[in-house]
Amino acid sequence: MEGLVSRLQRSWKCAGDVYLLGATNSGKSTLFNTLLRSDYCKSRAPDIIDRATVSSWPGTTLNLLKFPIINPTCDRIFRRQERLKEEAAKTEDQLSSEEKKYLNQLKKQGYLVGRVGRTFKQQKSSAEIDFDPDKLSYSLDEDPRDEDPSDPPKRFEEREEFIHNEVKDARWCFDTPGIVKEDCVLNLLTEKEVKLVLPSHAIVPRTFILKPGMVLFLAALGRIDYLEGEKPAWFSVLASNLLPVHVTTLGNADTVYEKHAAQEFLKVPMGGEERMKEFPPLVPQDISLKGIGTNEAVADIKLSSAGWVAVTAHAEEELLLRAYTPKGTALVVREPPLLPYISAIRGARIPGTPAYRTKKPPSFVENLGTTGSR
Repeated sequence: MEGLVSRLQRSWKCAGDVYLLGATNSGKSTLFNTLLRSDYCKSRAPDIIDRATVSSWPGTTLNLLKFPIINPTCDRIFRRQERLKEEAAKTEDQLSSEEKKYLNQLKKQGYLVGRVGRTFKQQKSSAEIDFDPDKLSYSLDEDPRDEDPSDPPKRFEEREEFIHNEVKDARWCFDTPGIVKEDCVLNLLTEKEVKLVLPSHAIVPRTFILKPGMVLFLAALGRIDYLEGEKPAWFSVLASNLLPVHVTTLGNADTVYEKHAAQEFLKVPMGGEERMKEFPPLVPQDISLKGIGTNEAVADIKLSSAGWVAVTAHAEEELLLRAYTPKGTALVVREPPLLPYISAIRGARIPGTPAYRTKKPPSFVENLGTTGSR
């Protein structure tokens, strides 16, 4: 995030405002809130701007929220780089008790954490206390005797606002309502199912080794068949940790789906036979890939908004796969993959299964200074 703020500040010379655009539940509001509390935003703005709503249900950002972007002058950039260097020099033992508490909270939600700092903070003013005489008087149609004496005294709270000079030439960062995709699997799910499909914590990649003739299920929302190939290949699943992954043989796959769809074994959808009567069937799409090495994925198979599977295969190895998603939803082959070296974090093989343990990356980010000063 600190690196993103630095890159955004370097693009200041590009005229115009900044808009966060994308599909529903792609993380725009979370990004907006983080930028609002960062050096990208004017120092006084976080106390004035409403934070964006973060929800698992699509379409919750209904208003066009915005905050004014700070002008990254040479002095501000220098001060920011100095702060990032200081942050990078810190170890976890040198953090304040408040910073440690915040990091511990993050660790409960993810396996790779850091913090976005703030170089330019609003200075506390020591101005004289002002009062509005109108607030101390009664209007013509108001009688203080009508008030219930047991009610607590009314407080007049006035919302803080920007002054004209603060925003007259400002550039703004906007959070926009998400684009609702017609071919998105979330449109088929209930609210309870959406909460299982959309990750609420950091995703832990799960890697499996499959031989030709084996099948991988991601809940009952996606299926990948390994039809043809000479050697085993690795399939790394990046999806909500609450969605189960099951590997079976091609001969048993149809039986597994018919027996366990909408049941606890495959989890989503849920609701048994009645739910499956209205849920669209899985439809196939054949995919041909050629491996580029055992340490680098060749492509991602994106199973609509349920997640994606990165495929890693031996160099020059030709694979024929068949992927399934519910009818009416999008299945996309992404080349190059988003995380090409994702299979490198696989640990030891779990005995008796096609699954690998996942290595845990370091819990503290220590390169903020180098990122910010590039």
